[in-house]
Amino acid sequence: MHRIVLKGRGDFAEWREAARGLLARGVAPGEVEWLSEAGANDLFAGGFAETGLPDSGGGSTGQALFEPAPAVPASAGTVPAAFPRLAETVLCHSDPGRFALLYRLLVRLQADRRLLEVASDADVVLAARLAKAVRRDSHKMTAFVRFKEVPLPPETVGRRRFLAWFEPDHFIVARMAPFFRRRFADMDWVIVTPKGSASWDGERLAVSDLPAEKPDLEDATDDLWRTYYASIFNPARLKIGMMQKEMPKKYWKNLPEAALIPELIASAERRVIDMAARAPTEAPAFHARLRAMEAARSEEGGGPPPSGAQTLAGIRAEAAGCARCPIHCGATQTVFGEGPERAAVMFVGEQPGDEEDLAGRPFVGPAGKVLSGAMADAGLDRIGIYMTNAVKHFKYEPRGKRRIHQRPTRGEVEICRWWLTREIDLVQPKLVVALGATALFALTGDTAKLSDQRGRPLPMAGGRTLFVTVHPAYLLRIPDPARQAAERDAFAEDMRAIRQLVAESGAGQCLA
Repeated sequence: MHRIVLKGRGDFAEWREAARGLLARGVAPGEVEWLSEAGANDLFAGGFAETGLPDSGGGSTGQALFEPAPAVPASAGTVPAAFPRLAETVLCHSDPGRFALLYRLLVRLQADRRLLEVASDADVVLAARLAKAVRRDSHKMTAFVRFKEVPLPPETVGRRRFLAWFEPDHFIVARMAPFFRRRFADMDWVIVTPKGSASWDGERLAVSDLPAEKPDLEDATDDLWRTYYASIFNPARLKIGMMQKEMPKKYWKNLPEAALIPELIASAERRVIDMAARAPTEAPAFHARLRAMEAARSEEGGGPPPSGAQTLAGIRAEAAGCARCPIHCGATQTVFGEGPERAAVMFVGEQPGDEEDLAGRPFVGPAGKVLSGAMADAGLDRIGIYMTNAVKHFKYEPRGKRRIHQRPTRGEVEICRWWLTREIDLVQPKLVVALGATALFALTGDTAKLSDQRGRPLPMAGGRTLFVTVHPAYLLRIPDPARQAAERDAFAEDMRAIRQLVAESGAGQCLA
């Protein structure tokens, strides 16, 4: 029987060196007893000779209770790429059987390289379960480490120092130390645990596998954590089982905010009743104003808003209170067109984006910058061109802190067409450029493929010319660099074609 003693604190190189030696000698898994250093001392008293294995390079060296194997070439034994990744994770587990499990898999992989793909294999299932537990423990460490500032002596000058205590289930300190170095690179810190420690001083990341004792330290951030947690706790959505799954009780003793949990749970029902009894919060003033305008129009029979305005400034002011479709409810403001009162060329996009909604101006976001660049390269002067959109409010789907663009429906486009028609009537452009399928539909009612209409002048009502191309936002969404470059070239060619049409019409004010 071969007995191998390892430190067993998540060092893959340590286990690999021992496993290579055994594999090179043809030792079967059943002939090896794997032990961690903590439980090996009594064995040494039995007369076994201690022989050190070669240094693994990972900062730790195991001990083998047998004559060492000859030097093992790096190519000895082959495994699929997935095995080292799996082994690195499993070795961080605290299960004493992990060494034997991985060596058993290593030996079996020599005969069956696709073993890890067999989801029903008992060894594969066990390894996957251990790896999952390590990943979960690692995730909890990123979520529940709480740094506390360490007071510096008055005469000390330098970076602030922080200390954190965490109690992991497994040997994950070395595994997670690079994460904390990246996340908290601007401060000196130490994380101490019963299974090792890690520290960062701005230049060097150090890891130790020596166990540490819990420090006695508090700072002002404890109160901040408690205030934050109390403010985000929603008693109406309380699910105790789910909460304890995401924040297991074993972590509570080291989380300052956890002291509030019992009282928050106990008072949840009363707080829900109090919330229901309170009067609803009043809507913002602008919302009430828009609703009043909408109600007034409904009493007059609906239809488009009354408009006696005969200037762009006049209809822009009327559009500011538009509430004819639901999109206005989530938008910051109406984004009307801008440009000369009389412009020979009008560009029409789909709708304002996130930045346009905040700024109140069309084509100022990423897509607008692409368009402006392409226009400038083609010799078109944006200042002399009227820029607008088929829909005047930003339609989006909230996703976290981001607002993700949503395409307006045909019904919403048709409702907003009244404003676009008024813009065309007042600006009187000779050439109208439709940027994308939504703009094309708003201008013509045509639902044909954009590619069938793109890149050539088309007749339009009122003796105008229509030119169809893609929306610049489309170029930003193409993931393949080569295809994106080709589409940008095609867009640039469309801009040059537009410039040629402008030059032929004699509209010099639109040329750079």
